[in-house]
Amino acid sequence: MIRVKGYPHLYRDENTGAIINHSHQDYNSRLQTISNSEKEKNELKRMRDDIDELKDLIKQLLVNR
Repeated sequence: MIRVKGYPHLYRDENTGAIINHSHQDYNSRLQTISNSEKEKNELKRMRDDIDELKDLIKQLLVNR
């Protein structure tokens, strides 16, 4: 592994050329970001499902009038 100049926590893999971040703080921060994003996606899906259910109920009410 070769240290990336100017970035103490970044290294370049000599075989693949990939940049690897060895900062545990950055890693944990990224995991938290991913988790938050998943929670937001799930909440949005639940809201869409609720809206669809409400729309169906309104349609039923209008038909039964």
